[in-house]
Amino acid sequence: MMIKEHSEQLYREIMGSYPTGVTIITTLDVNNKPVGLTVNSFASVSLDPLMILWCIDKNSGSIETFKITNKFAVNILAGNQKEACWVFASRNETDRFAKVNWELSSNDLPILNDVFGVLECKKVDEIDAGDHMILIGEVINLQKNDTDPMLYFRRKVGSIREESVQ
Repeated sequence: MMIKEHSEQLYREIMGSYPTGVTIITTLDVNNKPVGLTVNSFASVSLDPLMILWCIDKNSGSIETFKITNKFAVNILAGNQKEACWVFASRNETDRFAKVNWELSSNDLPILNDVFGVLECKKVDEIDAGDHMILIGEVINLQKNDTDPMLYFRRKVGSIREESVQ
């Protein structure tokens, strides 16, 4: 047991020190109410067709919605959207969408305003993976804004701007 506890802590330290992007994944529930959560376990899968994956904790309050839905949006946060990041990461927040500006896309997906980029996806697969589910989506629409993306590193979020390459 001690080895497992030590391994889990070390794993968290290693992964928390690995810089990642920050997204808010959104969809509509069966009552057409917007649902979303902050996710940094997101990756590109394929260019042909365009596909991505992301992971959701099986204990997440929104897992049933994401298991049922056939589409979702990946809102890649801009570096200045720290408040949105933490609002959608909080388990105590009752109305996350009241705290951000958003609109419904032509694909009936909640899209956050002023994000770095959006990938609207149709869900093509879900895979059981330990205490998480991996959701795979095919990109059906995408957009990018002229801003810097948000990064997560050692429990902090923000943007990084490359001033010069040497």
